[in-house]
Amino acid sequence: MGFSKEEKSRRIWRVLKTVFFLITMAISFLVFSAPVFLVLADALLPSALLSASLSPSYLSLQSLSSHFDNYDFRSSLIDIPLISIIRSAVIIVVYSFCDGPKLSRGPYLGITMICSISSLVFVSIKASFVFGSRIPKEGTYVTAMETALFISSLALAIAHMIVAYRTSCRERRKLLVYKIDIEAVSSRHLYFHRSIIF
Repeated sequence: MGFSKEEKSRRIWRVLKTVFFLITMAISFLVFSAPVFLVLADALLPSALLSASLSPSYLSLQSLSSHFDNYDFRSSLIDIPLISIIRSAVIIVVYSFCDGPKLSRGPYLGITMICSISSLVFVSIKASFVFGSRIPKEGTYVTAMETALFISSLALAIAHMIVAYRTSCRERRKLLVYKIDIEAVSSRHLYFHRSIIF
């Protein structure tokens, strides 16, 4: 009986170690791929919220073109998903063309900050107009989906800045470790070369 209990405890310990390893790998994969997942969320979530806030008859191409024709900055919401799509497209293009040094302090962080801050300013100004023009006494209310659309756009812009900063810090740490390793190897090689000469 003692042997069987020992075997069970070993198996349970192996299962726990395997689960911990899989969770750690999944978290590291999500952290490493955070810019890509965030771009996908930024491109899809505001569009889905806009579709949910409109009635089903408004989801045709003709109705979308009529939204563009009758565009009004103070009341139209069609530009919020467009801002998110343009922001995510610019960020993913810059991210795909950047390697380690450029990710650490180069164009990825700068362009992400510029795109996110400019979209934050645009959406904040638009929200003040939209929420200010919908007066309950006149029977025009801001729906929950429209509120979620603004909140998601603002939150995703902030998330882009956080992810870009963390990615930049991670790449700087990698470059620092790589630089230390190269310096250590070169100093050892120089010492070995001098010892052979002398």
